[in-house]
Amino acid sequence: MRLLKILCLFVAATAFSQEQPPVKVQDTTFFTKVDSLYREDQFYFSVTYNLLQHKPPGFSLNGFSTGISMGFLRDMPINKRRTYAIAAGLGISYNKYHNNLLVTESGGGHNYEILEDVSYSKNKLEQVFLDLPIEFRWRNSTPESHKFYRIYAGFKVRYLLMNKTKFVGDETITVFKNKDFNQIQVGPYVATGFNTWNFHVYYGLTPLFKSAQVNGKPIEMRTLNFGLMFYIL
Repeated sequence: MRLLKILCLFVAATAFSQEQPPVKVQDTTFFTKVDSLYREDQFYFSVTYNLLQHKPPGFSLNGFSTGISMGFLRDMPINKRRTYAIAAGLGISYNKYHNNLLVTESGGGHNYEILEDVSYSKNKLEQVFLDLPIEFRWRNSTPESHKFYRIYAGFKVRYLLMNKTKFVGDETITVFKNKDFNQIQVGPYVATGFNTWNFHVYYGLTPLFKSAQVNGKPIEMRTLNFGLMFYIL
């Protein structure tokens, strides 16, 4: 009788063990680790349409004046969710202005004249800057997604690397390294948008020229650039 009881218990235990579901081992082959210490928007590229403010009487822009810029910004989050950050970096920008201000050289200096009733095919100003931007950032980003809203506001110091004016009419007049331009220019900017598309605007607080006059009055023009900003990584 005791042997029969032992045999029954053994059969019951075997049957119970066979009914237990197998333990599933999760395959993590296709899972990527979430980076909770992520940084955003460290490389940028922008295209702009360029205007000038505080123009002297008779001055006008003509044609399509454009600019491009690119650079690196080190993203430094300041809260645990990494939605607020400070960023600083280095960049380069190129701006072009088609206009009717003729620049000529004379006796080691420069002369300026508003072109009126003069036939010409081209008159433009080109500048290349080294940019030093610093900005405060807000975004609603998460570690899992690269699509988010952003508002970035900052201040930029620009160092003039190259300037060139070129007039093409009955003759061609090209002027390089005009020292009448301000070598260092500063101004605030804002970039805001969602995902890929971001609106960008920059206003120059420093006049383009430091010591130029036309018709006996100082040239106090300032830049206004607006366009699209793109960020990666």
